[in-house]
Amino acid sequence: MSTDTAEPRNLLVGTRASNLARTQAGTVRDALTGVLHAMFADAAGVAKLHFVHTPGDASQKAQTPVNRIGVGVFTETLRNALATGECDVAVHSFKDLPTAPDDRFVSIVPPRVDPREVLVSTDGVALRDLPVGARIGTGAPRRVSQIRALRPDLEVCPLRGNIDTRMGRVADGDLDAVVLARAGLERVGVLDRASETVSVEDILPAPAQGALCVEVRADDEEAVAAVLGLDDPVSHATAVAERAVLAELQAGCTAPVGAWSSYSDGTLTLRGGVFALDGSRQLLRERSVDLEIPGEPWLPAAVDLGRAVGRDLIDGGAAGIITDIIGAR
Repeated sequence: MSTDTAEPRNLLVGTRASNLARTQAGTVRDALTGVLHAMFADAAGVAKLHFVHTPGDASQKAQTPVNRIGVGVFTETLRNALATGECDVAVHSFKDLPTAPDDRFVSIVPPRVDPREVLVSTDGVALRDLPVGARIGTGAPRRVSQIRALRPDLEVCPLRGNIDTRMGRVADGDLDAVVLARAGLERVGVLDRASETVSVEDILPAPAQGALCVEVRADDEEAVAAVLGLDDPVSHATAVAERAVLAELQAGCTAPVGAWSSYSDGTLTLRGGVFALDGSRQLLRERSVDLEIPGEPWLPAAVDLGRAVGRDLIDGGAAGIITDIIGAR
């Protein structure tokens, strides 16, 4: 690959312009700049952020519910910008990407942060301790269904917008609480605003929540070489195992499907769940596999585990639950 005598390479890191997206992409930009300096020594280039506006940004301003704007609304425009050479690297929240593989790109997963949910509430009250009739905000069917199962006495209200907008509805007294991904608060430095980190026993996270996916064009050898060193195999394995549950169910990122995986002492464990929107049905399945990470073939084995959990869910009646929700929209 590149040596001290090679021409320097600058990389444009494509991202949405929201504060969270900029912060996420900024960590990748900083890491890539370090890689470029190692690759090119004194002639090193730099990585710079390149902002791409997406239709999902407009839908947030209009408060359009997530389940009405379709799969990939935040990622398709960014991927197109990468494919056409407008940028050299694209940084996504992995949970927002479609599950179908795209051979145009090589992808890696940097170290993942805590995938669980957090509650931001008035007076720091926990989810199980909110008063009867409290108004709790969330826009994701997966969260709505699990909250209704755990606390059918709460009023669940639609919620869109960035982190500050969502938390602001609690501060303004419009809502008693909101549910957010812990990863977002952690990345923008406001985790201290969280009242509680919610157990996965109460709310199963979205598949790949807390993980980033960094994509480059498969034919861009220098960019591929630059990003490969940023990959964290355990984060990659847990995220793709969870996403394989979605793929097996043929469900999108807005479906009422949760997944959570962990890796310890050579064992990858995965739990998947499908939930009725009214909270009346919860279908959970769990499997484990002994796996050396990194090792061969760790990534296909993680995918196989996710697909097996997905099949278990289908055998248990998951398709009917998902179909009922789609029909009710």
